[in-house]
Amino acid sequence: MANIQPPYNQNQQVIYVERKRSNGFGVAGFVLAVLGLVFCWVPVMDWILWALGFIFSLIGLFKAPRGLAIAGLIISFIGMILLVVMLGLLAGAVAGAVALQS
Repeated sequence: MANIQPPYNQNQQVIYVERKRSNGFGVAGFVLAVLGLVFCWVPVMDWILWALGFIFSLIGLFKAPRGLAIAGLIISFIGMILLVVMLGLLAGAVAGAVALQS
C-alpha cells in the first residue's frame, strides 16, 4: 500500500511594520537651543549651547522629519540675537564705568 500524504498548504504571511522616523540631530539641536535660551544669562555656557544647537539643527535640517530641526534653528537665531544684545549691554556698562572713573 502506498503511503499518500494529504497536500500541505503553505500560507505565507508578510507583516510590514512601519518604522517611526526620527531625526536625532534635529532633536538634539532643538534641546540644545532651548537650553541655550534658558541659560542665556551664563556667558560661556550660552555660547557653547547656542553653537551646538545651531550646528545640530543645521545638520538635522537635511534629514526627515524636519520640524524640530527648524524649531531649533529658529530658537538658535533668537538666542544669537539675545547674545548680541547681552554683549552690547555689557560693553555699554563697561564703557559707562570707564567714563565715570575718568
